[in-house]
Amino acid sequence: MFRFVAPVTVFALVSAAVAITSREPAAAAPVVLPTPTIAAELTAAPLDTAVFAGGCFWGIEAVFEHIKGVRSAVSGYAGGTTASPDYEEVSTGTTGHAESVRVVYDPAVVSYGQLLQVFFSVAHDPTQLNRQGPDHGTQYRSAIFYRTADQQRAAEGYVKQLTAAKTFSRPIVTQIVPLTAFYPAEDYHQDYMAHHPDQPYIVYNDAPKVAQLKQQFPRLYQ
Repeated sequence: MFRFVAPVTVFALVSAAVAITSREPAAAAPVVLPTPTIAAELTAAPLDTAVFAGGCFWGIEAVFEHIKGVRSAVSGYAGGTTASPDYEEVSTGTTGHAESVRVVYDPAVVSYGQLLQVFFSVAHDPTQLNRQGPDHGTQYRSAIFYRTADQQRAAEGYVKQLTAAKTFSRPIVTQIVPLTAFYPAEDYHQDYMAHHPDQPYIVYNDAPKVAQLKQQFPRLYQ
């Protein structure tokens, strides 16, 4: 992903913005998805946790942080074999980890099915294989890391539902795999969009996702 690691001149900032905006957006045009037929109901269960991956975790985290009922969204790494990886290691694409977001939510306010609907519609493009917009590599793959058999059933069922409805013009490539471990990312990655709203990468790639969330899911937006 694009990020500044040191102070930059105005010229460098403008050049970076031009370079970024010359690339295709990280998310496709808004797609209106049907409500999941599985796990769409609200329940009085205790707080639950879901883990999603779909490109740079900055935008995924920002989207879920703006959903009513989400208590926390943490950027991190999941799906690989390296224990306690850091950003530089994951960025090489050799750890097997994907940039991911751990979402703790209240099922009485937002259902797992609604989280899936947001994930597939505005958070990322599930038809892009091992990439998302300008970011390329397996660390940017689309994945759902399920914690329970119910989450697996809901995720697989929704993919089948979307595929049968021919919602997307290309096949969904999202991996649905068990969560073995989640490692929180470094502190400077947490709440990144909130801390850097004017950074060119955020403006071009991630802010539009939050705007789409507000437009498509006004009852869920906060």
